[in-house]
Amino acid sequence: MTHPVPTARQSGPDQGPAPVTLKKSGAPRALGLRLDLHTLSLLGILAVLVAVGGFTEPDAFLDTKNLQLILTQASVIGVVTVGVTFVITSGGIDLSVGAMVALASVWASTVATQEYGLAGILFTAVLVGLGAGLVNGVLIAYGRVVPFIATLAMLASARGVALMITDGKTQIVTVDAVLDLGLPDSYLLGIPPLVLIFAAVTVAGWLLLNRTTFGRRTVAIGGNAEAARLAGIDVRRQRLYLYLLSGLCCGVAAFMLIILSGSGQNTAGNLYELDAIAAAIIGGTLLSGGRGTITGSVLGVLIFTTITNIFALNNLQSDVQQIAKGAIIVAAVLAQSRTTRTET
Repeated sequence: MTHPVPTARQSGPDQGPAPVTLKKSGAPRALGLRLDLHTLSLLGILAVLVAVGGFTEPDAFLDTKNLQLILTQASVIGVVTVGVTFVITSGGIDLSVGAMVALASVWASTVATQEYGLAGILFTAVLVGLGAGLVNGVLIAYGRVVPFIATLAMLASARGVALMITDGKTQIVTVDAVLDLGLPDSYLLGIPPLVLIFAAVTVAGWLLLNRTTFGRRTVAIGGNAEAARLAGIDVRRQRLYLYLLSGLCCGVAAFMLIILSGSGQNTAGNLYELDAIAAAIIGGTLLSGGRGTITGSVLGVLIFTTITNIFALNNLQSDVQQIAKGAIIVAAVLAQSRTTRTET
């Protein structure tokens, strides 16, 4: 018996469908061009936003400190978005990332943990993130719980545990080695350490999705899980790994947030799940799975962060900002739907 051949949507993350099923029509070249145009359009939107910021508040927006602030704020949610991109590419969803960031941050900033210094805080944050991701992965992959329900339950549970640990209070970090990473003296060639961490995670994520078997398997199960299973891929184990990866990114983001705020709070990471999912979608990751792009997700994060900064500098109300973000998300989903219909 011959195994089914994975569909075109399963064949490549950022590059789109492989030539196996579309070579007769010359569609791979056209699709690659379309994806390149999508990236260029995102860069164009970002350029327009920078121009708007420079025009409305030239002194404040174009100031080096403000640009560093934009990149620093984008770094934390950006690391979370990298993990979410993998999950969505596989056809899953993770609504618990913000709560996992909060749980990891408060657990890593307890007085007992701080006694072990920077290494203890980092290790605890990553371990808690991995633990929460493991629970999600086991429930979804082996417990056959729908990802929406499993991660929604984790969202509520993680927030509850974080509140219990802190008793509703902010935990101040007193470890100098951690606090120093947020100071200008620690910048490397004017680049904040958090931005360097984000860049490293982005490069690692891009390589993992586009240049490894792990990435190809992720795309395959997102395109057609049953075909991937018949092709020899252990779908359940792959999904477990993906939610572990999402938890790992949340743990790293929690450590970065501790550096940024100098504290651990049970309210940390509020609505991160919505921002991360939205950034991935407008970046070009297909919500139904089968295609993902780390580059697009990063550009999506930068677009949202720049919008927030421009609104803040111009003293515009946050409700207008949310409406603008919502409009961008709807436009991105409509564009995705049109692209998907064209491909089929």
